[in-house]
Amino acid sequence: MNSLPLWVAQTLASAFLAILFLQSGLDKVLDWKGNKEYIGGYFAKSPMRRFSTFLLFNITVLEVFAGVVSAAGFLTVLLTRQSGIAFAGATLAGIAVVSLFLGQRLTKDYAAAAGMVPYAVFCIGSVLLQGMNL
Repeated sequence: MNSLPLWVAQTLASAFLAILFLQSGLDKVLDWKGNKEYIGGYFAKSPMRRFSTFLLFNITVLEVFAGVVSAAGFLTVLLTRQSGIAFAGATLAGIAVVSLFLGQRLTKDYAAAAGMVPYAVFCIGSVLLQGMNL
């Protein structure tokens, strides 16, 4: 079996997740006040409103961690063709997407939740892809 297509797909998938989650997580870090105000309003009519700052902190940490691990996975796949770290990054990314999806469903923002489906599919596919040579 030719491993070049698998290696290219693993490299691109881990790069995509690294970019997605580093940008999203770092945006939350760099604009904490703006994101806190947005999330506070977003959860205002939800049972989760009292926990909005806690939830924002958790999703920020999860996104940054998923992005950093995915970036490390990208470099590891690129340089060594080993996908264990990329697998961990894809798994963390999937957990982040499921967490965001849950928050959107709880706030009854069904349109935004539906918008998360492609990310969920990509993360699940990435977990499978990165796990192919473990």
